[in-house]
Amino acid sequence: MPNKETPLQRHQRVLAASEETDGVLDHTRLRALDVDRNQAARQVAAGRWARHGKYTLAMHNGPLGHVARCWRAVWEVGENVTLVDGVSALQLAGLRGWHEEVVHVSLVHRHDPSFTSGVKAHKVIRRVEGERAGAGLPRTRPPVAAIRAANWAVSDRAAATILAMTVQQRLATGEQLVDARRRVRGRRRRAFLRQVVQDIADGAQSLHELDFAGACRKRALPEPTRQALRRTKDGRIYLDVFFEEYGLVVEVDGAGHQWGLAGVDDSFRANAVVIDGDRVLRINIVGWRLDREAYLDQVTAALRSDWALANLARSRPVAGDVN
Repeated sequence: MPNKETPLQRHQRVLAASEETDGVLDHTRLRALDVDRNQAARQVAAGRWARHGKYTLAMHNGPLGHVARCWRAVWEVGENVTLVDGVSALQLAGLRGWHEEVVHVSLVHRHDPSFTSGVKAHKVIRRVEGERAGAGLPRTRPPVAAIRAANWAVSDRAAATILAMTVQQRLATGEQLVDARRRVRGRRRRAFLRQVVQDIADGAQSLHELDFAGACRKRALPEPTRQALRRTKDGRIYLDVFFEEYGLVVEVDGAGHQWGLAGVDDSFRANAVVIDGDRVLRINIVGWRLDREAYLDQVTAALRSDWALANLARSRPVAGDVN
């Protein structure tokens, strides 16, 4: 006859099982481990476990980590209908540099979630085919999560930042974001997201599409040369925008400028321009969509600076000068 399991052995078995869910378990999983509600209550009363909702218990008394809080959100809202989504799903996929205490989840609109502290439940019209990630914690794949996060963000700036970070950190490609945006139908900022996602996917597009020259004309600024060819000692380089008489170069940076050695190439190009005597301003393409007027203020200030006006005077000799 097999030996009866001791309380210590059972406790160790439960702890081992909870390692897969970051130290938390729900009542369904505890029952599968032969731990009923009364036994769980005694562990809580003894101070060994802690309750974190109607269904969730931690096998410790410390704070919950992000993965544990996501499991809690799924169990408390409803495991069969809920996916961790938005920024929370991106964090599970490895997003760095963005912090939110609240856990975002999604569920189809016909379900009514009960209020759960620390959880923001978003209703979606329908699920997107293939949006759920593989086995484990129920969550959406990064491309869909990024588009939903952008729709749910508190501002256009936050939305654009999340999308750019998703691509920069290689959680999804620009093309995957474009596809996800077409399939995920959000209620907010549709036109803005369509443009920003395309900007991120394409990087620095043609300046005709950005209409940089048109924006300059509205400010009564000089007409720049686009894709100007510059010859340096290291070869030929192309400048996005060049106010030649003023010695001012404007470079437009897309999301791709943050990848790999692209930033190194950009710095060499900018340095070569500066060595030749010109100055360089940089415009982030997503930032241009968010606040083009702020960038144009900087361009205006640069064109009116002492060094730019001195360059202009040298490039336009007064009548009677002898070359």
